[in-house]
Amino acid sequence: MAAAPAAAGSGAGRGRRSAATVAAWGGWGGRPRPSNILLQLRQGQLTGRGLVRAVQFTETFLTERDKQSKWSGIPQLLLKLHATSHLHSDFAECQNILKLLVEILMRPTISIRGQKLKISDEMSKDCLSILYNTCVCTEGVTKRLAEKNDFVIFLFTLMTSKKTFLQTATLIEDILGVKKEMIRLDEVPNLSSLVSNFDQQQLANFCRILAVTISEMDTGNDDKHTLLAKNAQQKKSLSLGPSAAEINQAALLSIPGFVERLCKLATRKVSESTGTASFLQELEEWYTWLDNALVLDALMRVANEESEHNQASIVFPPPGASEENGLPHTSARTQLPQSMKIMHEIMYKLEVLYVLCVLLMGRQRNQVHRMIAEFKLIPGLNNLFDKLIWRKHSASALVLHGHNQNCDCSPDITLKIQFLRLLQSFSDHHENKYLLLNNQELNELSAISLKANIPEVEAVLNTDRSLVCDGKRGLLTRLLQVMKKEPAESSFRFWQARAVESFLRGTTSYADQMFLLKRGLLEHILYCIVDSECKSRDVLQSYFDLLGELMKFNVDAFKRFNKYINTDAKFQVFLKQINSSLVDSNMLVRCVTLSLDRFENQVDMKVAEVLSECRLLAYISQVPTQMSFLFRLINIIHVQTLTQENVSCLNTSLVILMLARRKERLPLYLRLLQRMEHSKKYPGFLLNNFHNLLRFWQQHYLHKDKDSTCLENSSCISFSYWKETVSILLNPDRQSPSALVSYIEEPYMDIDRDFTEE
Repeated sequence: MAAAPAAAGSGAGRGRRSAATVAAWGGWGGRPRPSNILLQLRQGQLTGRGLVRAVQFTETFLTERDKQSKWSGIPQLLLKLHATSHLHSDFAECQNILKLLVEILMRPTISIRGQKLKISDEMSKDCLSILYNTCVCTEGVTKRLAEKNDFVIFLFTLMTSKKTFLQTATLIEDILGVKKEMIRLDEVPNLSSLVSNFDQQQLANFCRILAVTISEMDTGNDDKHTLLAKNAQQKKSLSLGPSAAEINQAALLSIPGFVERLCKLATRKVSESTGTASFLQELEEWYTWLDNALVLDALMRVANEESEHNQASIVFPPPGASEENGLPHTSARTQLPQSMKIMHEIMYKLEVLYVLCVLLMGRQRNQVHRMIAEFKLIPGLNNLFDKLIWRKHSASALVLHGHNQNCDCSPDITLKIQFLRLLQSFSDHHENKYLLLNNQELNELSAISLKANIPEVEAVLNTDRSLVCDGKRGLLTRLLQVMKKEPAESSFRFWQARAVESFLRGTTSYADQMFLLKRGLLEHILYCIVDSECKSRDVLQSYFDLLGELMKFNVDAFKRFNKYINTDAKFQVFLKQINSSLVDSNMLVRCVTLSLDRFENQVDMKVAEVLSECRLLAYISQVPTQMSFLFRLINIIHVQTLTQENVSCLNTSLVILMLARRKERLPLYLRLLQRMEHSKKYPGFLLNNFHNLLRFWQQHYLHKDKDSTCLENSSCISFSYWKETVSILLNPDRQSPSALVSYIEEPYMDIDRDFTEE
C-alpha cells in the first residue's frame, strides 16, 4: 500500500494544488488517465478524488488482501476511519482509530534484515500520510497528537530514513505549530548523529522544524510586548533558567559542522544543488514542500512556460513500460525545469537564512558571528546577490494569481526580506560588519580617515582581509545600488534602510558616514521623504533613523542636507513629515540636537559656516522648538504603553534636558514645561507622567548593560551623566530648582503610582 507525498496547507490550498497538479501531468506530455484501479487509487491520493472507490471495497476483500500483503490491519482501519469522519459522526471513535494507527507507527514491523528488527519504511510512510491528512481534515487531531510529547520525540527518529523523511518532517512541523510548550531538542535521541547524517536537502527541510524550535514563543498578546511585561518576564526567566528556545539553540551549536553546513546551503549556487536525485524524488520533495497554493501557482506557471520552449525536458517510457507511483519512469537526463530549480533553491535559502538570523540574535551571538565569518557566509551571499537574491525577473514571474506586485507572499520577495534581516542582525553593533565590504572599499575607509586627519577605526584595521567580499563591489555597496532604484511604493524600502542603518549603529564613525555619503545615500533619503512624500509610517521611521545616524556630528552631511533642502517650501515639507509622528522621527530630532550642541562648542570656520546657513540647525536651536518637541515627546508615552519602539521618545526627551543641564538651563526648561501644562488646562498631568517614566527608566536601564552601552555610544554622553540627570530630576526635595516635584503643585501631585507588573 503505497503512500502519496503529504501536502501541506489549508483546505482551500489543497483543492488548488490538486487541480494544478493534474494539469501539470497533462501539461508535461498529456498522459492519459490511468486505467487500472491501483493507478486510480494513486491519482485519488494526489487529487483528493477517487478515494470513494476505495471505500467501496468489502471488508472481506480488504481482510483477505491484508493477510496476503501484511498491511497490519491498516485497510480496515481506513474503512472505519472513513465511516466515522462524516458530519455528526462519533469523533471519539475517530480518535480511537487514530490511536491504533499511532501504535502501529510506533510498533516495529518484523522484517528479517541481518537478524535485526526494523520498522518497515513503507508501513511508516503510510501511517504518517494517514495521520497527516487526518490532522488537516479533522479539527483537534493535531492538538491531541501535540499533547503526546513522547510521540513527538519519537517522530524525530523516523527522520533517519530517506523514505519517510519528508512525511515525518511535514507532520512534525504541523504538530509543533500547535504545541503549547516547546519541545527540547536535547531530548531527541542521538540528535547530533541524526542531523550530521542529513544530506543537504534534508538539512534544508529540517530548518523548517528548527524555525519553530529555536524561536521564542509569542503569546500573540500585544500587552506582552510592553517593556513592563518584558521586564517581568525576564525576572521570571532568571529564576527558571534558560528558555527551551535557548537550550535548543545551544544544542544545535554543539553539533559539529552544523553552522558550516548552513552557510554552505545559504551560499551554494543553483548549479551546485542538482545532486543525484531522480525526477520523481525531486518532484515528491516539491509536492511536500509546497505549503500554500500561491507557491504552486508560481511553480506551475514557470514550469509550463519553460516546457513550451523545451518539450523534450521530460522523456516518457515506451508503451508497455512499467510504471510506479502512477508516474512514468524517467531517464537520467530528466530534470526539473531550471526556473523550478531556482524556486526550489530560493525556498531552501529562506529557511536556512531564518535559522542563521535567529542564532545571530541569541545568547551565543559572538560564537555564531565568529563561525559565520570563518565559513564566509557574507562573501558567498555577495556572489549570489545579482543572480539569485536580487535577480532580475519578468513581471509575470513576480505577480502570483490573485495578488499584485506589492504582495509579500512570493518566495522571491520573502527571500529578499529574510536576506535583509540577516544583514541587519549581522551588522548591528558588531565589528564584523566590515566584512560587508571588499578590499578596495576597506582601503577607501582608510583613505577617508587619513584625509580627515583622524585615527583609523580599530575594527577596520583588525578585519581579516581573507574573509571580506570579493569582486568589484561589496555587499553593502550592492545593497545601496538596489535601494536607490527601489520604487516608491516598494515594501523593501523599510528593510533596506534598517540593514544600512545597522551598519552605522554604535560609536559614530566619520569614515563610515562619508563612505555612504559619497554614494549619494543622503540625497536618496531626502528625495524619498520630501519629493516622493512617502506615506508609509514604517518606511518613514526607518528613513528618519538612517538619516539621523548618517548626519550625526558630521558637518559635511549637514552641508549636503542644506544643499538639497534649498528652498523654504522643501523645508516645510520636511518639517511636516517630522512633526506628523514624533514616534517615527524622534531619533533624527535627537541626532540633530546632539550635533548642534557639539558644533556650538567647536571653533572651526567650516562648522561656523554650516551653523549660519543650515535651516535645520537654526530651527532646532530655538528654545520654543525644543520645548515643543519636549512636551510632545513626554505626552505621547506612558509607562504602561512603553515598548521597544517608543521608549526612544523618553530617551530623546532626556537628551534635550541633559544638554540644557550642561548649559545650566534645566530649571528654565522645567518651568516652561509647567507653563505649557497650565496653558493646556492640565496642571500636573505632564510632569507627573514624566516622573513615573523616569522611575521606570531607572528600573529598566540600571539592570541592562547592553541598553546602557547603546545609549552611551549613540549619544557620546557618559552613562553616569544620564544616571545623574535622572536622579536630579527625581530628587524629592521640593526646594531643588532642578527637581520635577518643585514644579508640580500639591493638589495635583501623583508621583507614587505603582506601575510594576507582576
